[in-house]
Amino acid sequence: MKHTAPEGYTSVAPWVVTDDTGALLDFVTAAFDGEEIARVPVEDGTIGHGEIRVGDTVVLAFDRRSDWPVMPALLRIYVPDADAAMAAAVAHGAQVVTEAADTGWGDRGGRVRDPFGNIWWVMSRVEEIDPDLAWERMAEPVYAEAMRVAQATLDAELSGRKTGLASPPVRPAP
Repeated sequence: MKHTAPEGYTSVAPWVVTDDTGALLDFVTAAFDGEEIARVPVEDGTIGHGEIRVGDTVVLAFDRRSDWPVMPALLRIYVPDADAAMAAAVAHGAQVVTEAADTGWGDRGGRVRDPFGNIWWVMSRVEEIDPDLAWERMAEPVYAEAMRVAQATLDAELSGRKTGLASPPVRPAP
């Protein structure tokens, strides 16, 4: 099956539903250098369609109706400098979920919850790592602890537990 998307769009695009899509578009512009493409209000005063380009991806968004459930999105974004992007997100109202750390697979990053309840994995590629080396690194205390903290902080944030759960990754059989 051939996937054909319009020029400038990827085959899969995330949708984010918020209570204030206009403010979400402003946040993504300020925190992650997003480029707003569309902000379409509808007759009832809400945003019926919004689009913002972040890097090579267009994130789509619209306002939630009051009788719909709250649906926070989980999004990963690659940026040149994860620490700087997380600081910019916090400066624009986000809260840190997971402090930035180096990972065994060559990324540095952490997580923030934006003012609308969405959680962003804010990542930078700092080195290219062979998958075998990445799995070896997962046994090293610094990388194992970074993974444990990443899992536990996300679980605590999503579950509401004071202490989150974590479980070490297991390398799949060849």
